[in-house]
Formats: sequence, C-alpha cells, structure tokens
Amino acid sequence: MSKTLKWLSALAVAGVLSLGALVLVLQSWAGSNDFRQRMEAEASAALGLPVQLGSIKVAVWPVPALALESISVQSKPALTLGRVEVRPGWATLLRGRLEIATLVLREVVLPQQAVDAILLALQKKKQIPPANKGQTPNLINKLQPDEPPQTTAVTDWLPRRALLDQVTWVSAKGDSTTLNGEIRLGADNLPEEASLSVVKGHLAGLNSSLQREEANQWALRVQIGGGTVAGRLTMQHTSAAQGGRALEVTGQLETRDVEVAALTVPNKPLSGLLEASTTLSARAATTAGLIDALQTDTSFTVKNAVLHGLDLEKAVKSVGMSRGGQTPLDTLAGQVRTQGRTVHLNNLVATSGLLGATGNVTISPARELTGRISVNLADTVGVPLAVGGTLDAPEVSLSRGALLGAAIGTVLMPGVGTGAGIELGDRVGEGLKKLFGK
Repeated sequence: MSKTLKWLSALAVAGVLSLGALVLVLQSWAGSNDFRQRMEAEASAALGLPVQLGSIKVAVWPVPALALESISVQSKPALTLGRVEVRPGWATLLRGRLEIATLVLREVVLPQQAVDAILLALQKKKQIPPANKGQTPNLINKLQPDEPPQTTAVTDWLPRRALLDQVTWVSAKGDSTTLNGEIRLGADNLPEEASLSVVKGHLAGLNSSLQREEANQWALRVQIGGGTVAGRLTMQHTSAAQGGRALEVTGQLETRDVEVAALTVPNKPLSGLLEASTTLSARAATTAGLIDALQTDTSFTVKNAVLHGLDLEKAVKSVGMSRGGQTPLDTLAGQVRTQGRTVHLNNLVATSGLLGATGNVTISPARELTGRISVNLADTVGVPLAVGGTLDAPEVSLSRGALLGAAIGTVLMPGVGTGAGIELGDRVGEGLKKLFGK
C-alpha cells in the first residue's frame, strides 16, 4: 500500500510540475511582444479600427484563462477595456473545437459614439469585394484548420457565461451608467438566467433578474424606486424578412409602488407612486435593434402625484405663457404608448382640488414635448393649452386661435366672454388647420 501511495504521490507531483511548466511556456509565448503585436493586427483587421493591447497573460486561478489587459479601440472617442478574460470550454477544446465557456469584462467604458463608429467600420468592411481584402492571417482560424471561416456562425462564438464588472455605457449626450451583471446562455443561445444591477448613473439602485421557466418563457423581476416591476416574457427565434433569423419578444408586466422620480433621474418632471399594467412586443434581427423595435402599451395611475416645472393653475389664470412652479395632483391616470424611443401619453386625466385637466402629450427621442391639454379651474370653461419645451423644462401656452378668441370675447363680453372666446377661438383655429392642412 505504501508503494502505491508513493507512486500516486509521484504522479501527482509530476502532473503539477508539468502543468506549471506548461503555464510558464504559455505565459512566455502569450506575453511576448510578437504575439501581442499579432493579436493587435488581428483585432485591428477584424474591426477596421486600430486596436492597442497593453498586455496578454495566461491566468491560472480560479480556472485557466487568457487575460487581455488595457485594451483600447482607437475610435473617436476611444472604447476601453481594463481587463478581458476568456476561459475556453476544455471538453470541446480537446475535441478540436474552440468554445468560449466564460467571458469576463472588467472596468469597461463603452461610449455610444464609439460603438456606432465600430459598427460603421464593420459595415464598410463588408462592402469591400473579397479580392480587395487584405490577406491578414487569422489566428482563430489556425486553431480550427478543419472548419472554413465562412461556415462558422456568429452565435458559435457567444460565451456560454458572461460576467460584467464595472461596465459603463456613455450615451451620446455624455450621460454614463455603470452596471454589474451575469448571464448564462442555454443551448438555443437564449438566457437561462441573468442578473443585472445598476451601481451608478441613470436608474442607480436598480436590481433585476431573469429566469427561464419553460422553453420560451422567462420570469422577469425588477426592483427600483422602492417598488417592483414583475411579469413574464416570451422569446423565440423567427425567420427574418432579409433571410436569417430574428428575435421576437413579447411580455406582460405589472408595476407596483414604484417612485416615478426614480425612473427619470437626474430630472424629476413627475413624482408619485406608479401603478401600471404593460404589454410589450419587439422583433429585430439583432439584440441592439430590439430597443428601436420595442412597442409598449401601458395603463397607469400615479398616487400622490406632483407635476414639477409647471403650475397649471397659474397657466390658466395668467392666460399665457407659464414656466416653472409645480402642480400637486389628487389623481393622475392615462395610457402610455411607446414606439422605439418615442413616447405618447394619451387620455391623460388629472385632478387637483378645483382644477381638472385632460389631454395628450408626445415625448420625442430628443425629450421634446408636443401636445395639448385642456384645463378647467372652478367654474371656468376648459382652457386649451399647447404643451412645448422639453421634459427637463416644460412650458404651456395658449394657441394663436385661443389667444384671438380670448381678445374678441373680452371685448364683446368683458369678464364672462374671455373663457368662452378662448374655447371657440381654439376650435376655429384647429378647424382651419385641418382645412388647409397646416
């Protein structure tokens, strides 16, 4: 028995020494300037933009992986990655096929303008005829000599598991959002489970989870603003119009006791507790395209609502332009319909003491407001107000027709005729716009 133990111990020591020697060899090879420069050339050729790599290392703990540090894609602005770890699937690698088991992204900064520049560069590369393309050797293809490059689907390179650590998205306006997350894909390249938390920026404090329940059904739960958004989503691949496959998403969500201001920080045009029921649908060939294709329909109420940046009572009494102030509301309800980044607020109903208001407002992707509301104060006739400005600085004013009607009504019937003239003038103005198409 002692001889057997000695042999086993000797084999274990030999295995550890062999593994250590292999790691040293790989570290020396991967860490060489020659290999780093070849990887830079490969990445630059693939993206169509210069790529710089700080260093390449072979990590052993917690599992063997290739680690790339201080990566910079020289777009304008630059896209930077502090550290990228690629952990292969060893079972598939032993069968001669490279599969990314885990991808770890740490301290990444993704400016929207940089992502757009990279996508544009990739589109230009696709338009170049194959005969004119450079013959840069492909290191990845060398790892798979039996598989022609054109037969490898993009989805084959998706990591089975991805970890996000301090990944920051910077919008075109310069607003940044930093998040942490984890996602694990199933055999159909759709999530088995995922979690995401926003640690800085817009929607900071948000925590969400996604869990597959059936083949094409997932449970979604989001905690934000002291409340929850929960429901079920369905996702499936369908045939795209241009060929290939598209991802189709539908869902039903319920929102309970979410502070509205938490959804719009740093700006707070409205505060109060949101209750809502939402249906959503989207279909696109790419995951990024789902945002522009997303359509939602929501019925909502807001308890203890306060409209910030606008005093509706002052707007009615002044019969003119109004900016600033706030309007506390006893009730606020309506419907929200979104098409991509455009938001339509329909059938709005609000009351505040003796004040009541109804109307429709549209928010453009640039956060600009357009629409009309009718405000009643005590026994006055409904005063039609045109909504303008932006979500950050809303403003209301009388339409030209309403202003003209107010002037005529005041002359004919001082005091009493002002409100009636406003309503009549607004109706005449709208009728003329429809008649002449303006």
